[in-house]
Amino acid sequence: MKAIVCTKYGSPDVLELREVEKPTPKDNEVLVKVHATTVTSGDCRVRGFTNPFLRLLMRLILGAKKARNLILGVEFAGEVEAVGKHVKRFKKGDQVYALNGMRFGAHAEYICMPEESSIALKPTNVTYEEAAAIPFGGTTALHFFRKAKVKTGQKVLIYGASGSVGTSAVQIAKIIGTDVTAVCSSANYEFVKSLGADHVIDYTKEDFAQREERYDVIFDAVGKSSKASCKKALKPNGTFITVVGQGMAKVLKEDLIYLKVLTEEGKLQSVIDRIYPFEQISEAHRYVEKGHKKGNVVITVR
Repeated sequence: MKAIVCTKYGSPDVLELREVEKPTPKDNEVLVKVHATTVTSGDCRVRGFTNPFLRLLMRLILGAKKARNLILGVEFAGEVEAVGKHVKRFKKGDQVYALNGMRFGAHAEYICMPEESSIALKPTNVTYEEAAAIPFGGTTALHFFRKAKVKTGQKVLIYGASGSVGTSAVQIAKIIGTDVTAVCSSANYEFVKSLGADHVIDYTKEDFAQREERYDVIFDAVGKSSKASCKKALKPNGTFITVVGQGMAKVLKEDLIYLKVLTEEGKLQSVIDRIYPFEQISEAHRYVEKGHKKGNVVITVR
């Protein structure tokens, strides 16, 4: 099969399209023909080791000179091609979407996933490209909202509201029933408003932490803020949460099933900035690294 191989740590130029061995599902696994995947900021960080705080940890996990799993990609959508003899939840021909996280491997034509891992039937009302853009942002938002015990009626501020996690967080916070303030650049003001944000603050013109408004929860969806800098904007018993430095998001297959329901009910929309063909994945990495993507960058594999 064809796969995008990360030959070593470095620039997007280290990524190569190669022929590799097609995986065979174990008794408890499903083999999926990948139709679409994404390039996330996490893929770029692992490939380039641009974040000094993550460098040592990632080298311990993935290897000192090159990743032990040379195929990146943390989420995908596709069709089940084969199932192991013990698999009960899926059958050949099922359309699925999944989050394989630190196992990576989605930047390939085929991937194997354990039946009980974070894989579920994809929403029936979206394309493979749209489905592939849901798992990472959606499950991350759900994890941190659970951690902060977000509930109906609270005032929630989402910093970095136009990214993959942020766009999902804005929508899910509204579904929960909170009053949502989104922080983004002026270029994304109207876009974030269209996702359901009650209030939008342009960070290039105003520091939300210096306003008189106080929030029950502040969620930093991009890892560029801190509890100290947000302290003034929190209510006395308010909660600050961030995607960086507070542990990996715990992903449950039940979350994917829930996101499927929300999508089919029209309450959650997939946000795609750009779509690249498989062969141009290096260009996708370059674009994501600029740090200005709106929602998700999707790769068409089929």
